[in-house]
Amino acid sequence: MNKPIQPTQTTAYYIQSVLSFGLSVAAVAIGVAYLPVSGWIRAFLTVGVLYVITSAFTLAKVVRDRQELSAVTNRVDQARLDKLLAEHDPFKVDNP
Repeated sequence: MNKPIQPTQTTAYYIQSVLSFGLSVAAVAIGVAYLPVSGWIRAFLTVGVLYVITSAFTLAKVVRDRQELSAVTNRVDQARLDKLLAEHDPFKVDNP
């Protein structure tokens, strides 16, 4: 049975992703902190940014879970097909 190749990520890709996320959050935080507006507007923008960040994490988790579920379903379907093909004998003659 062929086992599908598991996608892997390099350490450099992981570090780049973490640094990019940290840099973007820091840039938005600095931008909100230096806006020439009142504290209530800053607080509103901060809560909005935190909401976007948590929503992005939730979306990423949902997409990953759906992808993993489809991979498991595909493996089960493939195992059933492999079993049917292994049991099938094209040269078998049924005598009535």
